[in-house]
Amino acid sequence: MDPWVFWLIAAVILAVGEIASMGLFLAPFAVGAAVAAVLSATGAGATIEWAAFLVVSVVLLAALRPIAREHQRTRGKLKTGTAALVGQTAMVVERIANSENVGCVRLDGEIWTARAYDDDDIIEPGTRVHVLEIRGATALVSE
Repeated sequence: MDPWVFWLIAAVILAVGEIASMGLFLAPFAVGAAVAAVLSATGAGATIEWAAFLVVSVVLLAALRPIAREHQRTRGKLKTGTAALVGQTAMVVERIANSENVGCVRLDGEIWTARAYDDDDIIEPGTRVHVLEIRGATALVSE
């Protein structure tokens, strides 16, 4: 079997390993193996293939690893879904009275069922409120 086939198999195995681990650690080695496969197919010697594999792998690892680490650090800081709505300001569109089980706010362009965070509060339409919590499909708000 030709050496370029071994390099190609190594590149595929490393790429599959990267997909399974999602750590951005094996991807540079997969690219290095692919470069070595191309060099081997063009007739380069084993020394050149190994040197290209090592240089490409180390350079890509040094360039991509800090980017991957930064993404892992910021992943926990990014809020999505209802967690992103907590802390925003909303506009009361229907009187909020917990005792009467009524109330709606316009939050992020959508109408949400709303309840006052303090059960005794009554909030009139047109009032700006702060979203303190989301429970299911109901926003808990206060003035």
